[in-house]
Amino acid sequence: MENQGTEVKKVWPANPALDETTVSTQPIFEGKIITLQVDTVTLPDGNTATREVVKHPGAVAVLALNKGKMLVVEQFRQPMGRTEVEIPAGKLDPGEDPLAAAGRELQEETGFHGGDLFLLKSFYTSPGFANEIIHLYVTENAQSGEMALDEDEFLVVTELTLEEAYEYIADGRIADAKTMMAVYAWHLYTLTGKWN
Repeated sequence: MENQGTEVKKVWPANPALDETTVSTQPIFEGKIITLQVDTVTLPDGNTATREVVKHPGAVAVLALNKGKMLVVEQFRQPMGRTEVEIPAGKLDPGEDPLAAAGRELQEETGFHGGDLFLLKSFYTSPGFANEIIHLYVTENAQSGEMALDEDEFLVVTELTLEEAYEYIADGRIADAKTMMAVYAWHLYTLTGKWN
């Protein structure tokens, strides 16, 4: 499967009648992971409006299967104030190839590696206010190794069956879009034998 770059390719005709033109950008905040800006735009009818925009370097996530079970990590998520069960994921470093980042994040967070990683789909997480794109990769034969967590990263690695993953979704332990999307893609694969 072909590796995409850091943007989702347009596969439909764009509608220029809906385009907005940026008039000015006011930087608000620049952090380690995100920046926030307020753009003034010209609307299709000629009026102006403001758009609050979160800029993000992009991220990768990995649906890693080990002997028919999905690798997940449980970690505390400060914005939600609780722990979440998610597939391994992390942000792209500047100029980093998403495929290389997927392999790095899988190994760092779980200790596993997947030599046959392939891109399932790239998608925007919240296009109404952020440009974050996640590249979702799959490996069907993750191999164990050693974890290499960041110094401020604390997590527990678990393996779930498809049935357990659905139970986690039902009870709210899995509540993030990338992990739910991975579970649904895995389920579809078990029914069709195809990832697309």
